[in-house]
Amino acid sequence: MAEKSIIIIGAGIAGLATGSYGQMNGYRTRIVEHHSEPGGVAKAWKHSGYLIDGGIHYLMGHRPGLACHEIYRELGIFHNRHFPDLETFVHFADEITGQSVDFTGDLEKLARDLKALAPEDARFIDRFISGIKAFQRTDIFSNLETPPELMGITSLAKQFWSLRRVLPYFGGPFNEPMEKFVAGIKNEGLRRILVNLFLPEVPVWFVLLIMSLLANRQMGLLEGSCKDFVESMEDRYKKLGGEVTYNSTVQEIIVENNRAVGVRLVDGTEQRADVVVAAGDGFSTLFKLLGDRYTSKKLKDCYQNWQHLVPIVTLSFGVGQEYPGITPLNFLLLKKPMTIGNVTITGFPVRIFNYGNKGFSPPGKTIVQALLHSDWDFWEKLLQDRPAYEAEKKRVCAETLERLEAHYPGLTAKVELTDIATPYTTWRYTLNHKGAFMGWVPTPKALRTLLPKSLPGLENFYMAGQWIMPGGGVPPCLYSGRHVIQILCKRDGKKFSTSVA
Repeated sequence: MAEKSIIIIGAGIAGLATGSYGQMNGYRTRIVEHHSEPGGVAKAWKHSGYLIDGGIHYLMGHRPGLACHEIYRELGIFHNRHFPDLETFVHFADEITGQSVDFTGDLEKLARDLKALAPEDARFIDRFISGIKAFQRTDIFSNLETPPELMGITSLAKQFWSLRRVLPYFGGPFNEPMEKFVAGIKNEGLRRILVNLFLPEVPVWFVLLIMSLLANRQMGLLEGSCKDFVESMEDRYKKLGGEVTYNSTVQEIIVENNRAVGVRLVDGTEQRADVVVAAGDGFSTLFKLLGDRYTSKKLKDCYQNWQHLVPIVTLSFGVGQEYPGITPLNFLLLKKPMTIGNVTITGFPVRIFNYGNKGFSPPGKTIVQALLHSDWDFWEKLLQDRPAYEAEKKRVCAETLERLEAHYPGLTAKVELTDIATPYTTWRYTLNHKGAFMGWVPTPKALRTLLPKSLPGLENFYMAGQWIMPGGGVPPCLYSGRHVIQILCKRDGKKFSTSVA
């Protein structure tokens, strides 16, 4: 029996995972990628001797003990690579109160520090810490091993049993958005910090999960950047016999008799296959490549009415000095807000690339990176006047540097490189909807909704990636590709298998 062929649209981490698992299970796969390199939004680039990392901030489950560690192993991510522990999730500096606090994996210290900051909220803090400890004893990723489409009663029962310690947190106040949950906090400074600990819209349990991973030493830094991370996946995929074609932008998914049979590229060429998997932008896939012919009413409602993550401006400064001992991720809560277009910025994260093998910068130097929420429509309109676009980039750089100077004295004088990536930059390289770095805002509703990997009325077509896994992040994207191949194996009467690199 001849091998069945699969064309995969997109060489991001979901597409590479789909390809690798396809190769492991006897399918002949080829990835077509718009950009000249793999990675999608997991991207890093070189600039004047510096390596600018604009992608993955940390890796969940980098140590044995969690189910996702096995999928990393299967995809070759650990091959000759090291992921140092992330010991402090974020350091907050509040310009309004002058206070600061570290969100460390040492929960006893975290409790003491938060109570010192807000003694009047001691009971709330105890509840928060107790929730983190409950999640410490649960491997939530084990529930991603089997796709929902293949789950029977036994699998569902096992899933509920594995979640028994944390099930109460998936309802009631802990399933509320963080911004609503913290409304009852008496101390304004603590309220401001907690609402910015992740995203204001995420449910409380999601934050508890992240902090539990930190406490379990299951959050790792990418010592070699997300570029190195993606290259390890690409190398694994190619060694399994997979093929990738870069600089190949898909114009249309070819459908004949309601069956996906291949893709047509913008240069007019066609590539045919037995199965098509779209592992790129969901908007582009549904409403452009498929012409909105197979989008169900329910799915269309999600795309039209759910919240989408806003794009960001990534500002990276190459600085002629080192910053040893400073937490890799910091968050500045501003006394005087910044404005970009129609967006008011009351605070922003700052990444200090002072960890690992320090391959991000030349010896004795460091990259300091600020991430600012922004507005696609503002930048898209500016593009009609290129000088105005460039002028706004310079203005944003100058103001951001001024804000950073207050926290890192002497920084401005030692800046020798400035790199700015706008939402348009992200779109140009990834075609992601409105230049966003991810898809859905992980609201309580989105996180409990199962989005389909196939479309009604269309055979031999599947989707993988963050648009069908609300919440995004590395493990869900990798699992989405694995799920597609598990579903195909079931359909084709094959036993799903893996081989370890």
